[in-house]
Amino acid sequence: MKIKIQITVFLILCYSIIHAQNAIDVNGIVNVESKTISINQTIYYKNESKQSLKEIYLHDWIHSYSTKSTPLAKRFEEEFSTKFHLAKDRQRGFTSITSISDLYSNAVLDYEYLEDHPDVLKVTLKEPLKPTESYKISLTYSIVLPDATFTDYGYTKTKDFELKYWYISPAVFDGEWHYYSNKNLNDLYIPKSNVSITLKHPINYRATSELDVVEMTPYPKDNYQISRFFGKDRTDTYLSLSKYPRFRRVQTDDFVVISNINEKDVSGSEKAILTDRITRFLTKNIGNYPHKNLLVSEVDYRQSPLYGLNQLPDFLSPFPNQFQYELKLLKTALKKYLNNILLLNPRKEHWLTEGLQIYFLSKYVDEYYPDMKLLGNLADVWGIRAFHAADLDFNFQYFLYAMEIARKNRDQPLTASKDSLIKFNSNIAGRYKAGQGFYYLEDFTDDINLKETISEFLTQNALKTDIKIKEIENYLNTKTDKNIDWFFSDYVDTRKKIDFKIKSIETTEDSIKVTIKNKRDNSMPVSLFRLSNDSIIGKQWVENIFGTKTISIPKDSTDKFVLDYYNVMPEFNQRDNYKAVNGSFLNNKPFQIRLFKDVEDPYYNQIFFMPLVEFRNIYDGLTLGTKVYNKTILRKRLNYRFSPQYATKSRALTGSTSISYTHNLENQNLFDLTYGLGASYRSFAQDAFFTSITPSISLTFRNDDDFREDTRDRISARYVSISREIGEDAIIDFDEQEPDYGVFNLRYTHFKPGLINFSSFNADFQLAENFSKLSVNYEYRILTKSNRNIDFRFFAGMFLNNSTDPNSDYFSFALDRPTDYLFDLNYLGRSEAAGLFSQQIIIAEGGFKSMLDTPFANQWMTTANFSTSIWRYIQAYGDVGLVKNKFSNAQFVYDSGIRLNLVPD
Repeated sequence: MKIKIQITVFLILCYSIIHAQNAIDVNGIVNVESKTISINQTIYYKNESKQSLKEIYLHDWIHSYSTKSTPLAKRFEEEFSTKFHLAKDRQRGFTSITSISDLYSNAVLDYEYLEDHPDVLKVTLKEPLKPTESYKISLTYSIVLPDATFTDYGYTKTKDFELKYWYISPAVFDGEWHYYSNKNLNDLYIPKSNVSITLKHPINYRATSELDVVEMTPYPKDNYQISRFFGKDRTDTYLSLSKYPRFRRVQTDDFVVISNINEKDVSGSEKAILTDRITRFLTKNIGNYPHKNLLVSEVDYRQSPLYGLNQLPDFLSPFPNQFQYELKLLKTALKKYLNNILLLNPRKEHWLTEGLQIYFLSKYVDEYYPDMKLLGNLADVWGIRAFHAADLDFNFQYFLYAMEIARKNRDQPLTASKDSLIKFNSNIAGRYKAGQGFYYLEDFTDDINLKETISEFLTQNALKTDIKIKEIENYLNTKTDKNIDWFFSDYVDTRKKIDFKIKSIETTEDSIKVTIKNKRDNSMPVSLFRLSNDSIIGKQWVENIFGTKTISIPKDSTDKFVLDYYNVMPEFNQRDNYKAVNGSFLNNKPFQIRLFKDVEDPYYNQIFFMPLVEFRNIYDGLTLGTKVYNKTILRKRLNYRFSPQYATKSRALTGSTSISYTHNLENQNLFDLTYGLGASYRSFAQDAFFTSITPSISLTFRNDDDFREDTRDRISARYVSISREIGEDAIIDFDEQEPDYGVFNLRYTHFKPGLINFSSFNADFQLAENFSKLSVNYEYRILTKSNRNIDFRFFAGMFLNNSTDPNSDYFSFALDRPTDYLFDLNYLGRSEAAGLFSQQIIIAEGGFKSMLDTPFANQWMTTANFSTSIWRYIQAYGDVGLVKNKFSNAQFVYDSGIRLNLVPD
C-alpha cells in the first residue's frame, strides 16, 4: 500500500512537470518536544516571463521570528505590542538550512538572506534560467516553530501545531520579483502550485488540511503516523496538527466544509444546516469552488473577527447564538473562498477580495436576516430603543466603522499597500469602505445586476495567474452603459471624501430648481430623492457635479429633497442633505434633545444631555451636574460643551464650557487645524475660586507619505486669562499671590510614541505683563533588547525678563512641584502645604521627586532625570540639576531613590 501511494505522488509530480505546472513536495518529520520539523523539500518552478533569471527568490517566513529586529518584530513594535520583544529566545522561531541544490545537475547552490528582508532567500543559479524553462531544486532544512501567542500560528500552549507559511515557498516573478517580508498580515504572495505534503508525526496527533487526503497510515509499534496530502493549483496550505482535533467535516451538495469554529448552544445538526445554507450562497453568488474541501478554522476567524457588539462576552451578547455562529463561519469562509479562486497579489491588491467579502456578507444578512438591527436584541429593550442606534440595520456598522477613521482624517486609499496601512484601516475601515463602495456602485449601475455581473467575472477568472485589478474595471465597463470611472479613480484610488449638500431650492410657476454643491474635488455621483409627506415619490442620479450643479424638476407635490436617502454611499457629512421646498431652518432640520450620546441622525439638529458625577479636587468635593453637548459617536468638526455642576463641599456652582472647530486638511503634512474657546470656574483652595478663559489655536503635522509613522509635530498658541476670588473663609494668604493675570503661551511639540522607543520634545514660550520665559523639555525612553527600561528626561528654562514680586515664586520654575499658574495640571489639592495631598507629584518642569531647600528658580534652571528598571515595575531613579535665583549663586541639587512605575506616563 505504501509503495502504491508513493508511486501515485511521484506520478502526480511527474504530471506537473510534463505539463509545465509549478510543484512543491514537502516531506517533514515532526518533533513535538523540540517543536521542530525536519524537512526535505523539492520545488519545481517554471519561468513564465520573457527574461532570463540568474537568481531566484524564496520566502522563508518562519525565519521572520528569528530576532528582535526583523520586519515582523518592528511591526509588533509599531503597534505598541511588547509580546514579541519581551519573549524569551526559546519562544521565537527560525530556520536552519542544511543545503540547497539543483536536482538536474546535483550542484550545490549559493544562497543568502536579504539584508532588508531576513525572511527572504536569494538563491544563485548555476546557469541562467531562460524563458519557458524550469528549475527544480532540493532543500534540506529544519524549522523551529514560534510560540502561537505572537500571531496565532506556530506552537500552541497545548503543544499543538498551527502551520501556516511554514515551509519555504517560491516568490512570484512576472517581469519583476514580488517578494515580501512577513508582517503578520497573512498575505504571502506565491504562485499557484501542485502541492504534496507528507508528515511523519506522533501517532496521537491528527493532521487536518483542506488538501486532499492521500494517506493516513499509523505505525503503532513505532508510535508514529504518516499523513500525506495533495492539492492541485494551491496557494494556501494551512495545516493543523493537534492531539484533540475539534474539526468537523460537513458534506454539502457543493463541497466539504472542514471547520472548528464553534458557538455556545448551537447543536451539531443546526451547524450542519447553517453550513449547507452558506455553501449554497457561496456557490450561487461567487461560483463553483474549484477544490473538494474548504477549511475554515478558529485561528483564521481570530485573524479577522466580526468587530463590534459581536465581541461582547456571551452573557452580554445581543445577538442569537445561531446568528453569531453563522456570520463567523460565513465571514471566514468568504475570505478563504475568494482568496483561493482570485489569485491577486494580497499585499498590493487586497482591497478587491476584502471589499467583496464585506459586500457578500452584507448581501447574506439582507437575504436571511433583513430585520436584524445594529444593536441586536438590545434594540427592543426599554430605554435603549429610544436611541437612534436602535433604529439602524445591522449592515449600517460598515458605514460607521469606515466613517470613524475618515472623520479623524486617518483614512487611506484602498489601493495602498497593505503593509502601509495603519492597523484600524487594515483590519476594519479599509475593507468596510470597499464593501460599502460596491453597494454604492450597485445602486448607481441600475441598468445591470451588479451582484450577478461580479459572480460572472469571478467564475471566468477563477485560478487565473495573470489576473489584475484592471480587468474587473474593464469587465464592468463592458456591462453597464453608465460611466463608472469615478469608482476606480476617485473612490478606490484616493482619499477623496464624498460630501454633497443641497445649496438652494428655487420654485417657479411650473418647476423647481435644485442646486447641489459638491464640497470636494471628485466626480462621484449622488442620488436625489423627492419626498412628499415623508414618502418617496421620485429618485434620480446627478452626475458630474464640479462645484455646483442646478437641475430643474417639473413642479409637483414634492415638499422636501434629500440626498442619498438610504445612506448607500459613505458620505463624510450627511447633516446638510435635507432641504424643504418651502420652509425655515427648523423645517429643514428640527431640533432633537436626547439623553446620552447617540449615533448621529442627520435628519435632526441633535443636542445631548448627560448627568455628571465627578471628583476634581478636595475643595469642591463631589460635583453633581449635567453636560450639554453635540458630540456624537462619529467625530464632528464643530463641537460644543456646557457643563454646569454643583460642588457639594464648596457649595458653589462650578463647571466649564468649550467650543472648537477642526479643519481636516488632506494630502499635506499639516493635517489638523483646530481653534476654539474654553472657560472654567472651580476652586483652587478652600473658599477660593479661579476663572479661566482660554482662546486657542493648534496646528498638527504628520508624515503624509507614511501614516504608520506615528510622529506628530504640533504648534499651539493660546491666551490664558486667570482671575481669582477669595472668600472670607479662605485658608490662603492672597496678599502673597500675584494679582490676576493673563499669559500668552506659544508651544512647539515633537512627539514620537512607542513602547520600545519613545521620545518627545517641546519648546515653550510664555509672555505676560511682568515676565517672559522660555523652556525646553526632552524625554527619551527605550526598552533594551535585554528588556531593561531606561528613561532620560532633560529640562531647561530661563526667564527672558522677570519683574514679578521677588518674594513670590508663583511664576518661578519649580524643581519638584510646579505652582501650575496656568491651571493645566490635575492637582487634587494644589494649595496644600502639608498632608497627603501636598505630596502629589506630577512630573513637570524640574521633575525632582524629593522636596529640597531650593524648590524654585526665578532666573534659570536646568535638570536631568534618569531612571532604569530593577525588576518589572520597580525602578531606580536619580535627578541632578542647577538652580539659579536672583542675587544668589547657582546651586547644584540632586536626589535619588526607588519608585514604582505601574503605567508609563
